[in-house]
Amino acid sequence: MKKTATRLADGRELIYYDARDGAPRDAVDRRPLDPVGTASEIRYDPLLGDSVVVASHRQGRTYHPPADECPLCPSRGGRHSEIPAADYDVVVFENRFPSLAGDAGRCEVVCFTADHDASFADLTEDRARLVLDAWTDRTAELSRLPGVEQVYCFENRGREIGVTLGHPHGQIYAYPFATPRTELMLRRLGEHHERTGGRNLFDDVVAEERADGSRIVLEGEHWTAFVPRAAHWPYEVHLYPKHRVPDLPALDEAARAEFPRLYLELLRRLDRVFGPGEPPSPYISGWHQAPLGGWDRRPVDRGAFALHLELFTIRRTSGKLKFLAGSESGMNVFINDVPPEAAACRLREVASE
Repeated sequence: MKKTATRLADGRELIYYDARDGAPRDAVDRRPLDPVGTASEIRYDPLLGDSVVVASHRQGRTYHPPADECPLCPSRGGRHSEIPAADYDVVVFENRFPSLAGDAGRCEVVCFTADHDASFADLTEDRARLVLDAWTDRTAELSRLPGVEQVYCFENRGREIGVTLGHPHGQIYAYPFATPRTELMLRRLGEHHERTGGRNLFDDVVAEERADGSRIVLEGEHWTAFVPRAAHWPYEVHLYPKHRVPDLPALDEAARAEFPRLYLELLRRLDRVFGPGEPPSPYISGWHQAPLGGWDRRPVDRGAFALHLELFTIRRTSGKLKFLAGSESGMNVFINDVPPEAAACRLREVASE
């Protein structure tokens, strides 16, 4: 992997990740851009104990531009985009409309391919591995920034999810706090540790799923994918490395080498789950990684957290979405329309031949 860092016209960092060493990366961003101005503010909710990011400057972000004006395509034919080069493999750059910035964290965009009409599921295994390497590198770099507490690499796909740019891409958030979802996991992790005399909750959950077998979607030598017993979403898959590690940089080479094949297969199954002729499934996919500090107040160390990927679609059946209404949005009590065992069975049925 070749890594080349440069700056955009407004000072934001951009990094090319190339599969070959000879790719020239000397293109200059010639757009007349003003410095990025942000108004991010983190406000603490004393009733729930979590934080809300107020980012009013994002109201003016780019919204569903036509394909020939896509800011994530390469700069070609006299049209200048966020990527100065005429072609690229994988690119990461600071978001022009970040939710988090400065002391409040950092937001980055990850472009998986220069092909505007592709999706992650269309990538080759080599390209998916390059994306994994980029996620890993950015996790390591962002984790070293002062004030960053947790790094979250994720992809939103589909207008139904709320995606405003159709080009295949994801994002990386470097939070200045551990997210509420992670805090809940840590609490349950500590409680399980105390209740069971030192057992690890993540290990026990994966072991129980493997022993039961009814919700296993696929298994490799180094990874296990399953629909959790209490899945919140109609089709939800969790992917764990069989050797517990806290974050992406801690993965060994064997797990890295196997990941592209398994992950691409999961994404392709998700697109087939509702039958032939259906549009691609809208989904959210994200890596859950251990926070970086604050562990002195917990009865477990950082290595007790288990890196895993969570993938889910908000489509519950053909032509119908799962909306978060009163119970889910108002009280955070999910009601799942698809039994997890049925979802896992369907995801096995649509396996690639």
